[in-house]
Formats: sequence, C-alpha cells, structure tokens
Amino acid sequence: MNRAGFRIIVVGAGKVGKTITKRLTDEGHNLIVIDKSEAKLSELSDQCDCMPIAGSGASHTTLQEAGITDADLMIAVTDSDELNLLCCTIAKQFNPDISTIARVRNPDYGNEIPYLMNRLAIDRIINPEYEAAVEAARLLFLPAAISINSFAHGSAEIVKIMIPEGSIIDDKSIAYLGKNITNDLVIVGVERDGELTIPNGDFVLKSGDVISFVSSRKVCLQFLKKIGFNTKSVHNTMIIGGGKSAYYLADQLIKSGINVRIIEKSKARCEELSLLLPKALIINGDGTESEVLAEVGITTTDALVALTGIDEENIMLTLHAKQVSKAKVVTKINRITFTKVINNLNLGSVIYPKYITAETIISYVRAKQASIGSNVETVYQFQEGQAEAVEFKVKDTPSINGIPLKDLKLREGVIVSFIIHDGQLIIPTGTDCISEGDNVMIVTSHKGFTELTDILR
Repeated sequence: MNRAGFRIIVVGAGKVGKTITKRLTDEGHNLIVIDKSEAKLSELSDQCDCMPIAGSGASHTTLQEAGITDADLMIAVTDSDELNLLCCTIAKQFNPDISTIARVRNPDYGNEIPYLMNRLAIDRIINPEYEAAVEAARLLFLPAAISINSFAHGSAEIVKIMIPEGSIIDDKSIAYLGKNITNDLVIVGVERDGELTIPNGDFVLKSGDVISFVSSRKVCLQFLKKIGFNTKSVHNTMIIGGGKSAYYLADQLIKSGINVRIIEKSKARCEELSLLLPKALIINGDGTESEVLAEVGITTTDALVALTGIDEENIMLTLHAKQVSKAKVVTKINRITFTKVINNLNLGSVIYPKYITAETIISYVRAKQASIGSNVETVYQFQEGQAEAVEFKVKDTPSINGIPLKDLKLREGVIVSFIIHDGQLIIPTGTDCISEGDNVMIVTSHKGFTELTDILR
C-alpha cells in the first residue's frame, strides 16, 4: 500500500479544492495548488502539506512554475466551468501524458460532456451539483434510508438506516438477522455514539444505531418491509432554492412522476426555471420564512429538500420541517468543517457535494495508481473517514482468484461485502471465490487500498 505518490496540480483553492487537497495529501501524493487568492492559499498550506502558487491555472508562466511537464494529474475546480476546461486543455498541450479532471456545473453543458471530453482531451468531467441531485433523488425514491450509495453500475447499494425504538431487530445479533430475517445482505458498518464498528456475527444491534448494509435494491426493499419501514416513494416534493442542484433534482423527479414545487427568491431565476421545468410549480418567495412555507403546504408535503446556498438556512429549514410535518427531509451542506456538530443535530439525510467530488477523484487517482491491474471503480467513506468501501474490477490477482474466501488470509478489519460475477450479485460466504472479471467491494477500517491484494495480510 505504500506506493509512490503522484505529482498533482489542483487549480482552485475553494471548498472543493481544499477537500481534494487534504484527502490526496493524506494519501501520500505531492500537491501543488494554484489560485489567484493568496489568502486562500495561505490558509490551505497551513492546514496540509502542499505547494501554493498564486496565479492563473491557464497561465503559461504559472503552469511552468508548477512543474506541469512533470505532473501526473491536473484537477481544475475553480468557480468557472470555462476556466476549468481551458486549464485542462492547456495542460495537455504542455504534457500530453498528464491526466486531467474538470469540474463543470452548468446544465447547458450537460448533454455535451462526451463531446467536450473527446474534443478537449479531458479524461474526466465531474458535476457535483448533478451528483448531489442524483443522491437526493435516490433518497426520495426510498425515504426510509438516511443515505444510499450505488455500486457496480447500480447492481448493489450501500443503504444506511437508523434502528427506531421498538424495532424487531433491536437487541438482536447480526447472526440472528441472517438466520431469521434474510441472509441476502451484509451489514458492513454500525455507528453508535459517534464511533463506527465493522461488525461480526456476534454484534448486537440496539435502537438508535445507524446501520449500513449492502444488498440489491430488491433485497433492500424486502428487508426494510420485514422490519417495519415504509418502502414507498414520495408523491410530491418541495424544494427550497432554485439553483443548479434544484434544477437537476426537479428534472429527475418529474421524469419519475413525482410532483415538484420549487420556492426561489429571485424572480429572474423563477422565470428561467419556469421555462426549463414547465411541469414544476415555481413559486417566487422566501423559502426560509415560516409563513411562506405554511402557505405552500409544508405540513402536507411528502418531502422537503433544502438546497439554498447557505448551510445555516438549510439546517434551520430541515429542523423546522421535522417539527411541523412528517416529510422526508434532505439537506445539502456545502461546508464540511462542522460535520460532527451536524451529525448530532439528527437532520436525517445530509448530502455533501464536496465529499461526492472528492470520492470520485480519489477513485480515479487510486485506479491510476494500481500497478497490478485490479482497478478501483468506486470509493465511499463512512463516518468521517473511520472506514471506507472500495469497489474493484478484478483483472490480474492470481494470489486471490479461485480461492475460497475462508482460505484467504484477510487482514483484520476487512469485509468482502459483495461479488458481481457474470452480472449476478453475490453476497459472499466463506465458500465463494473471486474470479477474473468480477466486481468486488471491500469494506475496511484501513486507508488507501489501491489494489485488491491489499486485503491480504
């Protein structure tokens, strides 16, 4: 696991740039950060070991100073989509071998991403607002879940729920669940009092625990129904804030037959949304005012999604909705500085676009690092990095392939949570084997797995 790190240039020292830089420096990479703001660079360099350079990421002189010809990867995450695309294109002119990632958020570019990647030779384009909307939509399709993360192109999911008082699984061991309720899922994490445990069969669940389990969507629905959760999708949703995420989310919900109301302060933006989303009800008003919320039906809505640009407003909206309604609430949080405080507020489902972007980039970097060939497909972090799920595409691992899992010398704190073999999802037992071409997900308390063989002692 101690492989040589990459030389990575990050253009943009905003919230996303900071998150990415911290994560990648923690994983042993050499980071150079370019931004026009010396104050932002100073703050970032005080927090992690990176080289700050004041200037433009599209400048010939600045890129030379950053060592563009020797860099392995450029990540452009400024506030300007066009600048991000330009930075990546110029980087390729200097260094044809460099990999490039651009953040592009404008919906106008949504249908042109394949064209842009091809014509501008950009390796990856990430849209955090779109990905946040996808995550929010998943939660509205299954309101019982706190979070849902998809793996293996949707064949498997990690679903997080809280065990309520009086639940039939309260005070039951995980082994009991396997014998009496279902053996077609695996519980990979239990959060209790802020601590995450990767449990074994003897672990006893308690009400108030937040459990994460891996299964197919069909098994997930069956399991939740058996233990008393509502598994029906919402019928109508109220979205507060009319920004990019709101547009992406509303578009997905409307296509799924869900009624959508958007409350937005800006009259001009309301007019834009009315043209973009003719089937949505667009309301010009201040969604942070309780009177406005009452008028538009907060007490009867199935779901409320807080998507304003201000975290404090989103939090207060969520807390208010939980007091006056039974709505499923989803909150977007942009800052990640106070995650422990936010977790203690019991907001329910919280979406962090910065984490989504960081995890996508970490997956890409680890896949590039793999020297044997077991590509990292997806990375997901639990409970502020206490553990992570890593999905691999199996290519060349003779020390693992064809050997029953019970005979592999696995490290402590490692669970093989699923195997996708010939398109079929397998929740593995000790007699199952990993084969060439499979997708495999590992949940582990260790950090930085880049190859499937990292699971071995």
